[in-house]
Amino acid sequence: MTNHNDTWKIAGREFRSRLMVGTGKYADFGQMARAIEASGAEIVTVAVRRVNISDRSKESLLDYLDLKRYTLLPNTAGCYSADDAVRTCRLAREAGLSDFVKLEVLGDEKTLFPDNEELLKAAAILVKEGFTVLPYTSDDPIMCRKLEDLGCAAVMPLGAPIGSGLGIRNPYNIRIILESVKVPVIVDAGVGTASDAAIAMELGCDGVLMNTAISGATDPVAMAAAMNLAVRAGRLAYRAGRIPRKLYATASSPLEGVIG
Repeated sequence: MTNHNDTWKIAGREFRSRLMVGTGKYADFGQMARAIEASGAEIVTVAVRRVNISDRSKESLLDYLDLKRYTLLPNTAGCYSADDAVRTCRLAREAGLSDFVKLEVLGDEKTLFPDNEELLKAAAILVKEGFTVLPYTSDDPIMCRKLEDLGCAAVMPLGAPIGSGLGIRNPYNIRIILESVKVPVIVDAGVGTASDAAIAMELGCDGVLMNTAISGATDPVAMAAAMNLAVRAGRLAYRAGRIPRKLYATASSPLEGVIG
């Protein structure tokens, strides 16, 4: 079995790649474009507050993205209140970027953990206004269910703090989230290397979103290619079905018919 036809959907939109990537922290836009190409990603997230969308006569990262090829996912990075996040999403839509948004409402500058109370408030407003909302949230099954109930198109629990590279710190919560909601589950934040991405997919997650793990690598383009392979391998392993964990050994070769 291969994963060539293993597509998935977010709010009715079909995608092949389960890797979603960011656009920040690269040495330059050229490096960013090469890394995105190597990642095989189809969904690319852009921080609305950090990109020039008002004066297109000046150089912008949008000049390096083929919007016929990539689905743009504006995000509200840097927002610390529901009002600020909602305003940012409206600005993105008015600028013609997209109504397909990654919603972040942060509660703490040091940890960048989400403010779940403000997140719920913002999500409720944006869903009513017709946005397709993908919220970044804590790895809390109850919170994820509340976001689904509000009408969010997916949930994006963190694997670890943003940019930490710590990997999936609580796989058990991720597994409970997968059992608790019907919308796609996308691990967002904390991935450090290819094995972290593979673990997320082996747990059964629908996708993985990352930025620093690629842009902060010594060779971002090579790391993007590694993440591409890791996500595909992890998904294929999940579909193949791993063997159960056992305390004791099991012989690889059958013992029946062994000559004494």
